[in-house]
Amino acid sequence: MIPTADRVRVIDTQILSNDWYVLKKTVFDFQRADGSWQRQRRETYDRGNGATLLLYQLATRRVVLTRQFRFPAFVNGHHGMLVEACAGLLDQATPEERIRAEVEEETGYRIGQVQKVFEAFMSPGSVTEKLYFFVAAYDASHKAGDGGGLAEEGEDIEVLEIPFDEAMDMVSRGEIVDGKTIMLLQHAALNIFTSPCPFE
Repeated sequence: MIPTADRVRVIDTQILSNDWYVLKKTVFDFQRADGSWQRQRRETYDRGNGATLLLYQLATRRVVLTRQFRFPAFVNGHHGMLVEACAGLLDQATPEERIRAEVEEETGYRIGQVQKVFEAFMSPGSVTEKLYFFVAAYDASHKAGDGGGLAEEGEDIEVLEIPFDEAMDMVSRGEIVDGKTIMLLQHAALNIFTSPCPFE
């Protein structure tokens, strides 16, 4: 197979917007599988890479999620208040450093060890961002503050501590519709909460 880098010839790149993040329009030639070259045009939205983490407590089968307003979801017909796992952009930090800081900012839990479970491109048709996915155990001793996010960044975050089985039911009912959160909950179902709740 021809290396991908040898199959792409960038012809022109224009910056369309550099306000919140960087939106570019690129014209390039791509070599198809049959050897022919095809000119294509794509817009890419570069917001940097990020990290996300699911806090879980195995003994009580609970997880910590957040609820906050997401304008892009709002303009697409959703009420905008999304239930999510903690997440944030790396901003020059390592994924592990960034997610630990983000968890404390959003939930108030100060955690040490985190476990990376996978990486994924979330919307590779247009967004360059790659997310690093983590899980971490927590208990009451990790609580260092109220969380809620940073007001100067427009964050107004509600902290939710809920039974894991209820979180999975929220996915089924369409109450959790955030992709990264569904992926982490599914990972937890397969790898963490693998036995039925002992209290049922």
